[in-house]
Order: sequence, then structure tokens, then C-alpha cells
Amino acid sequence: MAKDILYLKIAKAVAKQIQSGTLQFGDRLPSLRSAQKLYNVSLNTVKQAYMELESLSLVESKPKFGYFVSQTSQRKLALPSISTINISEKEKMDEDLLKKVFDTISKPDITQFALGIPGDNFLPLAKMKKSIINVAKNKKDSGTAYEPVQGNEHLRREIAKWTLVLEGKITEDDLVITSGAMNAIYNCLMAVTKPGDSVAVESPVYFGILQAIQLLGLKAVEIPTHPVYGVDLDALKKVLPTISACCFVTDFNNPLGFQMPDENKKELVRLITEFNVPLIEDDIYGNVYFGSERPKPCKYYDEAGLVMWVNSVTKVLAPGYRIGWVAPGKFKDKIIRQKLIQTVCSPSFYSDVIADFLEHGRYDHHLKSFRQKLYGNYLQIQRAINTYFPDNTKMSEPKGGFMLWLELDKKICTEELYNEALSRKINFAPGRMFSQHNQFQNCMRLNYALEWTDRVESDIETLGKMIKNRM
Repeated sequence: MAKDILYLKIAKAVAKQIQSGTLQFGDRLPSLRSAQKLYNVSLNTVKQAYMELESLSLVESKPKFGYFVSQTSQRKLALPSISTINISEKEKMDEDLLKKVFDTISKPDITQFALGIPGDNFLPLAKMKKSIINVAKNKKDSGTAYEPVQGNEHLRREIAKWTLVLEGKITEDDLVITSGAMNAIYNCLMAVTKPGDSVAVESPVYFGILQAIQLLGLKAVEIPTHPVYGVDLDALKKVLPTISACCFVTDFNNPLGFQMPDENKKELVRLITEFNVPLIEDDIYGNVYFGSERPKPCKYYDEAGLVMWVNSVTKVLAPGYRIGWVAPGKFKDKIIRQKLIQTVCSPSFYSDVIADFLEHGRYDHHLKSFRQKLYGNYLQIQRAINTYFPDNTKMSEPKGGFMLWLELDKKICTEELYNEALSRKINFAPGRMFSQHNQFQNCMRLNYALEWTDRVESDIETLGKMIKNRM
């Protein structure tokens, strides 16, 4: 007991130094050995103290370099609220609003905070062109021949090589190539549900998933979701007997940005296995982490074949190629049959280009550069929101990905704000898009995977002024 109290005392002392400004963002904490001597305690006690600080997001560990005061420790704004679902306030999603947001996709004069598409400066365009040339030279049929329904063998093999986080649990034979991640999710929903069934989703939830559920004649059941830990597993357990599938983004969720802790992922897999409910795991942001290593998806803990692991390169490599994939577990044959009926096969040329890049384009180097730029942008937008937005703004704390969720004063309606912002060439995603219920009207989602320029800074300032003028 005394040992437990001791490590907490050390953690509390360091926390006070951070809160007082004695230790600031980026400062390195004493090494474990130095701290052991400083506090005259065991090495294990120091480790426990530092782990406690890390769990509070006050420090972050960098392998081989030590522990550093985190950017999160300096945050001024509170975290967003956990949603309370009022099913009596269900309303059909505003299709006009969705169309209005997506119609800006090809307008270069608009600052694109709304859509989850990385800017050109994030993408390896020159290396992608090299892969295109390589494929064009070597492809004797000029990409006109059919490929296997399951997907390009070369691409599936290269993807399997890159799923190191699953430690060899996925082979090329486990994968089915799809037309992007949303196509994979749609096919997964179709494979494990029938019209009228219920599907559990996060709240707020990515609007594309809501649309897929509605299009298939299914019912979305929104589960309260914590902005740091993810889906409330106790709330999920209560409805699991009535659910036909779950569809969650467990790592760097869109829009909240959380990374579900490993223990929660293990418990989630245990629950779906107990109730025999498939989990469609959308892991498209999994490689875009800010920490020291890529988090393991729920698929890693799946022994029953119930987790349908979805991924793609649309967020990090080639948005317009629409190359995605799914490891559907026990539902693989059904997914392949559906694909045969829908599309027969995927376009072979784009598959070959991505396979060539994965094999020769130094994908690891690209991802490292992508994450560094993205984290730099996250720090910039966090600083800008702190500077220009009202003090009662609540801001999410993404551990990766490129979405920021803001909860504004209850007086603010972001649908009304959207029209004024768009007239000033600023685009964002109003919070109402992220629920089937009449909620999140005072919230917005911002994409920060864009080149950070003076104009971007100025547009954040303009948004802040517009909000203040409405209070």
C-alpha cells in the first residue's frame, strides 16, 4: 500500500510542476535512473509514477528518448460532453446539408475544413507517378483484363506484408479488395444483416456510416461515446441482445479522434463473441498515430472470426483511387459473392499502382512524414482554437487521424453558421450531420490535414469571430 501511495506522490509532484508551468510542453523528465536516485525509490516505483502521468495525458513516452511533457498538458479548453441519446428526437438527416458540404469538394478557392481528404502536400505525388509509369511499362494487357473477384493477388500480398500490427494473423488469402473503405463497410453490413435489423454505432458517428445503414433499411442504435475512451461498453452490453452488428471506428475515431484503450478493445471483442454479434471495425486511420507505435485493432484479439477489419489507402496515399480492403473473417465467402454480383472485380490498373508503391515506394518513410506533418498541423489548429475561439469552447483530444471535434456554446447553431462561413469561402462539417437524432447542433468537425498557410490561420480566426458575434 505504501508503495502505491509513493508512486502517486511522485506523479502528483510532477503534475504540480506541469500545472504551475515549471515544466512546459516538450520538456524532458528525468530519466528513470535519475528519478530513482532523485526520489530514492525503486525503479519500478518511478515507472509506475510515469505511467500514471502518461495515463493522465500529462506526459508522453518516446522510445529510446524518455518521457516528455505533452502538448495535451497545456490545453486550456475542456473536453466535449458525452452524448445523451434522446430517441424521441429522431429526425431524418438533412440530405441538402450533406450535398451542400460535398459540393465544395472540387472548389479550390474554399478552405476545406469539412471533408476528410488530405491536402496534396501530404501525398507522395512524385513517387505515385513513378509507380504509374512502372505499371504502365510492365502491364502487357494495359490493365484491360479482369482480375480475381477477391482482388489483385499482388496487392493483397503487399497489404498482408504491411499488416505488421496484426503479427501475421492476416494473410493475402484473408483479404478482399473493395472500392474504398465505405464500399467495404456497406458490403459488411449487407453480409451480416437484413432489412429491419439494428446496428450499434458511436455517437457522434461518421455520417457515411449512417447513410449506409439507412440505405440498407437498417436501424442505427447510437451508443454514448466518451471523447477519450470511446464507446460506453456498459451501455453497449445492454443492447447487444437486440443488435445484429456493431460498426465502430476504434482508433482515431471520426469525428472524436479517440484511441480506444487496449483493455476496452479486448472487452469489446469478448462481448461480441459472447453475444455472437459481428463487429465491422473501420480502421482507416490506424496508421496515422501520434504516439510511439501503431495501436492494435480489435481484429488482433478476434479468435472467432467475428471482426470484419476494414482499411484503405484513401486517407494516406491516393484518395481518388478508391482502393480499400476488408479481412471479413468467417464472412469472407459471402463478401466475395456480393462483390461478384456488384462489380465482378476491381479495376486492375489502380490495384497494381498501389501494390507497386507498397513494394517499392518506401511506404514506411511516407507514413512517418505524413504523421509528422499531421501532428504539426494538430498543434497549430489546437493553438489557433485556443487563441481565437470563445473560452467556453470544448475541444476533442485526438491521438491520431486528422479530425477535430468542437462543442460550442449552446446558443450557437452550426448549420446557420455554416451558410455564413461558406459565403466567406470557409467550409466545415456541422455537428448535426453526425447523428440521426436532433443533436450536436452546437458542434462542428474540422479537418486539419491541409497545408497550414496564413489564409488557413486567418480563416480559423474568422470562424472564431463569427461564433463570438453570435453569443
